Amino acid sequence: MMMKMPWRRKSRSFHLQLQGAIGTIQSPFLFLFTNYCHSSTSTLEDARFLTNNFKSASFTHLDDAIASFNHVIHKHPLPSRAQFSRFLSALVKMKQYHTVFSMSKTIELLGISHDVYSLSILINCFSHLHLVDFGFSVFGKMLKFGLEPTTVTFTTLINGLCMESKIDKAVEFFDDMVARGYQPNVYTYNVIVNGMCKFGKTNVAIGLLKGMADRGCEPNVVTYSAIIDALCKDELVGEALELFSQMRNKGISPNVITYTGLIHGVCKLGQKNQALALMNEMVEQNISPDVYTFNVLIDALCKDGMVSEAQNTFNIMIQRGVEPDVVTYNSLIDGLCISDQFKEALALLKEMVGRNICPNVFTFNILIDTLCKKGLVSNAENIIKIMIQRGVEPDVVTYNSLMDGYCLCKQIDKARKLFDLMVTNGIADIFSYNILINGYWRPQTAKELFKDMCSHGQQPNIVTFSIMIDGLCRQGNLDEALTLLKEMEESQLKPDLVTYSILINVQL
Repeated sequence: MMMKMPWRRKSRSFHLQLQGAIGTIQSPFLFLFTNYCHSSTSTLEDARFLTNNFKSASFTHLDDAIASFNHVIHKHPLPSRAQFSRFLSALVKMKQYHTVFSMSKTIELLGISHDVYSLSILINCFSHLHLVDFGFSVFGKMLKFGLEPTTVTFTTLINGLCMESKIDKAVEFFDDMVARGYQPNVYTYNVIVNGMCKFGKTNVAIGLLKGMADRGCEPNVVTYSAIIDALCKDELVGEALELFSQMRNKGISPNVITYTGLIHGVCKLGQKNQALALMNEMVEQNISPDVYTFNVLIDALCKDGMVSEAQNTFNIMIQRGVEPDVVTYNSLIDGLCISDQFKEALALLKEMVGRNICPNVFTFNILIDTLCKKGLVSNAENIIKIMIQRGVEPDVVTYNSLMDGYCLCKQIDKARKLFDLMVTNGIADIFSYNILINGYWRPQTAKELFKDMCSHGQQPNIVTFSIMIDGLCRQGNLDEALTLLKEMEESQLKPDLVTYSILINVQL
């Protein structure tokens, strides 16, 4: 039995629903459309320009589009529905979804009836605004008017469901589409495959890939790239490389997205040489690496302590005319800080600002954490002041780093005061408690904090238990430490090597 689909619902409430949706999200431009004064077109030359601009949909600014629209709706005869639809499609490309609704309503008031194409444009707008249920209402209206939906209509709704993380409904709707005799095209498959991959259903996506040819639809580079990227994220790089080879054997040329996914995958496995080889291969094939490709490689090199290689890659990136972004700089600054090159990291921060790339909370957190680990807490406090002045809000990581710095510098009162403020504001996490328990070790205080964690919804983890056991052992309270170890095991947390080493060292 075929499952009931949302688009089979009766569309009797469509007008009320649609008016409610548009009433909530429409732009103020409808007022301009309905109160337009024709005298705004002052010359014949202006009139021709506005008419041609409308017909070609060649505008780049919203104001130009509005002026053209306002001009043509007062012409006689009016443009055709096809011309209006082409115009609205151009607005969709500009992501002016609210304006499309307002203009569409104006067109309707002018007595121009909808067709499949115009209704599909509305569905697309609702989907991009994460209002796919209203998209299904428009779909219902389409069926009520006896209009035959197209593959594009179905694909747009499937994409809307995927965008709202309703992947199961998207698959159901896809299956229903096929059961009703509609032939999905490669774009339909790419939408559903991409949705599957994003939600961890890579095996199902591979199944769809294998079945595409049987349904008369050949996969393209987008289909393969989505699955290759998903396999790499799952660290199934061997399978990804096999699929990559299969793709090339079919004569499908990889693109920058394909290579970036593979480079990311091999980097996660620590195979930096293979990543560099893939980068060289793509360059040899005249496929230009983009900022995302370089970011993946630079980050991997920095995390592996290969900062010089990362800097060389950064220089190549600049030479090739690829503009770095905040992610690029964050990776390099982090790598330099880890390798104890703090002055170089600050110089890079200065260069970053000089390029008009705004540091974000991650940038500042890297610097603050490094300063705190060096015991330069006052410098870290100054960085936080600069951070706030620049409009960047500190987060729990910022404050945890500062609190850890206070503890390392034996400024326990400051650490406790900051911690209490974090708890009051509801931003203290498990790491906050662990830092304070470790840095503020007094048996009674530590036990109070340990109990306080649970009352604030923070469950102790292995690190928490290990800190407590270590502190009790150092105080000579071995029995209490062993009791806590038993509690730890009963809470389904398995003691690790660190926990057992603490106990072994005490008994030795």
